[in-house]
Amino acid sequence: MTQQLRTLADALTGELFYDDLWRRIFATDASVYRTLPLAVAYPKTVEDLQSLILFAAKNETSLIPRTAGTSLAGQCVGEGIVVDVSKYFTGILELDTTKKRVKVQPGVIRDDLNRYLKPHNLFFGPNTSTSNRCMIGGMAGNNSSGTTSIKYGVTRDKVVGMKVLLSDGSEAIFSEITSEEFRSKMELNSMEGEIYRKLYEELKSEAVREEIINGFPKPEIHRRNTGYAVDELIKAEVLGGTEEKINICNLLCGSEGTLAFTTEITLQLDDLPAENAVMIAAHFDSVEKCLQAVVPAMQHSLFTCEMMDKVILDCTKNSLKYRENRFFIEGDPAAILMLELRSSSEEELTDRTAELLKTLTDSELAYALPVLRNDTIELALELRKAGLGLLGNIVGDRKAVACIEDTAVAVEDLAAYISEFSALMKSYGQDAVYYAHAGAGELHLRPILNLKKDSDVVLFRKITEDVAALVKKYGGSMSGEHGDGRVRAEFIKFMIGEKNYDLLKRVKKIFDPKDIFNPGKIIDAPPMDESLRYEPGREEPEMNTIMDFSDSLGILRGAENCNGSGDCRKPAEAGGTMCPSYRATRNEKDTTRARANALREFLTNSDKANRFDHEELKEVLDLCISCKGCKSECPSNVDMAAYKAEFQYQYNRANGSSLRSKAFAFNTMMNKKASKISPFSNLIFSGSLTSGLIKRTMGIAAQRKLPQLSKTSLSKYFRKNQQRISIPIKTVYLFNDEFTNYLDAEVGVATLNLLWKLNYDVKIIEHPESGRGFISKGFLKEAKEVANRNISIFKDIVSEENPLIGLEPSAILSFRDEYLRLADDKAAAEKISKNAFLLEEFFKKEVLAGNITADSFTSEKKRIKLHGHCHQKALSGVESTFIMLNLPQNFEVTVIPSGCCGMAGSFGYEKEHYEVSMQIGEQTLFPAVRKASEETIIAAPGTSCRHQIYDGTGKKALHPAVIMAGALK
Repeated sequence: MTQQLRTLADALTGELFYDDLWRRIFATDASVYRTLPLAVAYPKTVEDLQSLILFAAKNETSLIPRTAGTSLAGQCVGEGIVVDVSKYFTGILELDTTKKRVKVQPGVIRDDLNRYLKPHNLFFGPNTSTSNRCMIGGMAGNNSSGTTSIKYGVTRDKVVGMKVLLSDGSEAIFSEITSEEFRSKMELNSMEGEIYRKLYEELKSEAVREEIINGFPKPEIHRRNTGYAVDELIKAEVLGGTEEKINICNLLCGSEGTLAFTTEITLQLDDLPAENAVMIAAHFDSVEKCLQAVVPAMQHSLFTCEMMDKVILDCTKNSLKYRENRFFIEGDPAAILMLELRSSSEEELTDRTAELLKTLTDSELAYALPVLRNDTIELALELRKAGLGLLGNIVGDRKAVACIEDTAVAVEDLAAYISEFSALMKSYGQDAVYYAHAGAGELHLRPILNLKKDSDVVLFRKITEDVAALVKKYGGSMSGEHGDGRVRAEFIKFMIGEKNYDLLKRVKKIFDPKDIFNPGKIIDAPPMDESLRYEPGREEPEMNTIMDFSDSLGILRGAENCNGSGDCRKPAEAGGTMCPSYRATRNEKDTTRARANALREFLTNSDKANRFDHEELKEVLDLCISCKGCKSECPSNVDMAAYKAEFQYQYNRANGSSLRSKAFAFNTMMNKKASKISPFSNLIFSGSLTSGLIKRTMGIAAQRKLPQLSKTSLSKYFRKNQQRISIPIKTVYLFNDEFTNYLDAEVGVATLNLLWKLNYDVKIIEHPESGRGFISKGFLKEAKEVANRNISIFKDIVSEENPLIGLEPSAILSFRDEYLRLADDKAAAEKISKNAFLLEEFFKKEVLAGNITADSFTSEKKRIKLHGHCHQKALSGVESTFIMLNLPQNFEVTVIPSGCCGMAGSFGYEKEHYEVSMQIGEQTLFPAVRKASEETIIAAPGTSCRHQIYDGTGKKALHPAVIMAGALK
C-alpha cells in the first residue's frame, strides 16, 4: 500500500502523511478509542476529495472525515484515511443578510463565523462547549446542540443546504424541496437520482412509518441523534406526512460522515440575542433537589439552563485558569443550576428575574440564589463549558469516561430518570459526574473508571447496557448531541428495534454501497469495549525522570491527562496563548494534544531502553516553544513545556547535543566573559562579516540581530551605586537574572532607581543565573544544580516581609514553576515560590497597601500598549503590569490581546524556526504595534518579546520598570 499512497500523495494538491508519527497522532480523538489509520490527508480542493474517494473505492479502504477532532464517541477514529478539512476548507463563501443565511465550508470555526456575522447583527445559534475550536462540518456531522438549544434549537434546525460528494465522487446539492421537486429528483440518471428513488421506496410504506414512530425516541426530545434521522424525513408529505417540503439535509445532519462527504453548508441564522442578561446561579445541597427545580424554572422562557455538580466544581479549584471564575460560589454546593434570562428591555428583565427568583424561593429547593449580570455571566458559563476538559484533572488512571454521557429524556422525565440513574450508579459503587444541559433534558453523566483494568472495562460495558435499558424505558435517546460513533452505535438496534435498524442499514447502503465513508460508525459498529485507547491489564511503563512529575504520578500519566478536548486548537482571535505554533501552521502535529498523544504513544509502546529516544518525539516537539500556555489554558493542565524539557534531557543522553544548543544553554557563561570587554564583543556581534560568520556557524537566522551586551553589568553598577535607605518601607531582594545582568542592565538600573526613590531598600546578593537557558535546551542536570543553589541561598532570607522580586518573567517565575520540579529541598522551594514576584506583582501589592501612590509620578499624558510575556500570562497574569502602568494620573494603558510574541528565547533565532516565529508575531502582536501612533509607548516585560517586536516592526519596546522610572517626579 505504501506505493499506492505515494502515488496518491503526488496527485493531491494538499498533503498526505502516512509515516508513523502522523498515524499515531490521529489514532485518537476525544474519545476512549484508538485505531491507527492508514494515512492522514489535508485536502486543498474538491478535486482532492474526489481523488480520495476514488482511491478508497479502488483500494478497498475508507475515509474518516475530521474537523477539530473533538468528538467524544470515536467518530474520528478508524483504519482508513483520516481526511482533515480543518486546514484548507475554511472559507465563509456567501452571506445573504436578507434571508439571514450564510454558506460556509466545513472547516469554519463556530466562533469565527459568529465574529464575522456580528457586524451584521446575526449569529449561528447552536453553541457547544468547544465553540472556540469546533467546526461547522463537525457540528453538522454530530448534529451538535450546546447551551442555547432550548432557545435556538440544534444544528439540524439550522442547516438548510449542503453540497456533498457522493460515494462515486459525483457532486450533489441537498436543500429543502417540494414533493414535486422530490419526484423530479427521482428521475435523475445519476447516483443522486438513485438516492431519491431508493429512499422513497424504503420510506413510503405506512407500516415503515409506524415502526419508526413507535421505535424512535419521543419527538418532543429535540436532542436525539439515535441512528439516522429517518423520523425527520417521514414528516414530509411525499413520504406520507403532513409537511409540504422535505430536506435530505435532515438525514445528513447527525450522520457522522457515513453517508456523504460535505464540502459546503448553508445555515439559517438568527438575530443577535439581547445584550441585557441576568443569570441566577441556584445552589443546591443535592443533585435531586437541583433537578426537581428544572421543570418549574423552564416555565420562565430561559435563554440557557445549565447544570454542574460538585465534581466539576472541585476540579475548578486547582485550575490556574478557572479558579478565579468561582467568585459567585457560596459554600460547597452539590449542584448549581445556571438559569439565564435575556431581554432588550432592562425593565422587563428586572421583572422576569424577580418572577424566576420567586419561583425558586417558593420551591424551597435551593439554599442560595446569587444573581449575576452581563460580563460576569460569561465567566460563570466558562466554568460549565470547561467541564469536559477539567475532568481530565483527576490524578491517576481513574477518569470520568464518556459512554453514557449523552443521554437525553423529556424534561418532565429528567428528575425521575436521574433518580433511577443515581440508584443504578450506587449499585455499582459509582459517584458519577453530572453536568450540562438540564433544561434540554440532557445531562452529561459519566462514571469514573480505570479503563486500564479489565474489571473496569467490564463495568464500562455493563453500565452502558443498563443505562441504555433505562433510557429506553423513558423513551429517550442514548445520543443527545455527541453522536453514536463507536461507543453507542452497538446499542442502536436495541434502542429502536431490529426492523428500524435494518432500515438504517439499507439507508447506509443506498448512499455508500462500498462502505467508503466512515465505516463502523452508526451502522455495523464493532463492540464498544474494543480498540480502547489503553490496553486493559497492561504493565505500566516505568521511567525515571530528573524532573519531579509526582503531581501527575509520572510524566506518562501527565501526557495521558490530555483527553483530546482540543482547547489547544483555538485560533488567535479566540484569545489566550495556546498553542502558538499550531496557530501558525494549522497542522494538528503542532498542537499540545498531538504532542501529548505522541508522548503517550511512544513512551507506552517503545521497545527501547531509553523510551524517549525516538526521532518522532523530537519532530513533534520541535515547534513547541515552551510558552506554558497549556499550563494554564489547557483544562487538563497538560504541562508540555516541562515534558519537552524532560524529553530533551533524556533524548540528549542518547544522542548528544548540538553546538548551537550548548551555546544557548551556556550563554550566561559566555556573556559573563564577553561583558568584560563589551565594546569589543559588541563590535563582533554587530559587524556584518563577524556576525554573519557567527550566525552561519551557529545556525542562527540571517535576518536576526545578535543581542548587544550592556556597557556595564547590573551587578557592577549596583556595587558602585548602592544606596542605603535609612527608614525603608520594606527591604526586598532583587533577583539579578542573567538577561538583566548582562544584556538589559538599563532595565535593572531603572528598577533600582525606581525602588530607591519610592523608599525601598534593595539588596542584590551573589547568586547563580536562573537556569532558563539550561531548562530550554534540556540541560536539566545543570538546571537542577542552579535551582538547588538558588534555593539554598534564598531560603533563609526571602520571606513575606522580604520578598524576592525579578524583572525577566522567564527567570523569576522559574521559582514558581520548574524549581518545584527540580529542587531537592521541596519545602524550601515551596516557601520561596510563595514569596517570589515579578516587579509588577510586588508593585501592585504595595499600591493596594497604600505604600505607593500616584503622587510620586508625573501627571504628563502618555498612551501605552502592553504586551505580556507568555510565562507571565500562564503563571501570574498581566493585571499587575496593567495596574502598575495605570498608576500615574494620566497614563492610558491598553493590553494588546496577543498570544506569544514568537521569539520564545532561542527559538526565534534558530534559522529553521525563523519563519514560524515571525508568523506567530504577525497573528496579533505586530499588527497592533504597527497600528499604534508614533508617540504610543510599547511596554513588554520580556526581553525576548522586546527583541521580537523590534525585529518585526522596527519599534523599540520598553520594560515597564523603565517606563515607571522615567515617570518619577
